[in-house]
Amino acid sequence: MSVLTPDQLATAYKANLDSIFALSAKTFEGVEKLFDLNINVAKATLAESAEKTKEALELRDPQEFLQFQVSLAQPTAEKVLAYGRHLSDIAAETRAEFVKFAESQLADSNKKFATLLDTAAKNAPTGSESAIALVKSAVAAANSAYESVSKATKQVSDLAEANLAAATTATVKAATQAASVAKKKTAA
Repeated sequence: MSVLTPDQLATAYKANLDSIFALSAKTFEGVEKLFDLNINVAKATLAESAEKTKEALELRDPQEFLQFQVSLAQPTAEKVLAYGRHLSDIAAETRAEFVKFAESQLADSNKKFATLLDTAAKNAPTGSESAIALVKSAVAAANSAYESVSKATKQVSDLAEANLAAATTATVKAATQAASVAKKKTAA
């Protein structure tokens, strides 16, 4: 049975470091997107607040003020929902990178383990074939179980995203209808 050489260890160590740095870069990319989103939202909110405050100070009639308040509800709800969608997209992108990384590492580990098992089988004493076959079978079963869980998790994630999108659409529609009804009531 062969033992890893210093060159093989150095290569494996370098590959692991490269993977860790690549994953760290993706993590920071997600954090950077989140930071940019929050800065842009803060800037837009501040500018809009200043504008709406000036508009509110120019109102003289209580009826106008009530209509003004109603007119603020729908855009605010839409902005909150849009922020949530952006946040969800950033999280999904970052999660996808982590999943891709984990799957890549798992595939590489499985390949290396299979090679190790084949090497062990070649060098194993006579009569150990059934033990090696049992180990190979267990590894295959574990990989199959992982793939099943992975597919189920992806389906649940996709379903959750679809439900969130549907809820968002329904919420925007309800906010629009509520603003419309309130506007009609204040006009009457």
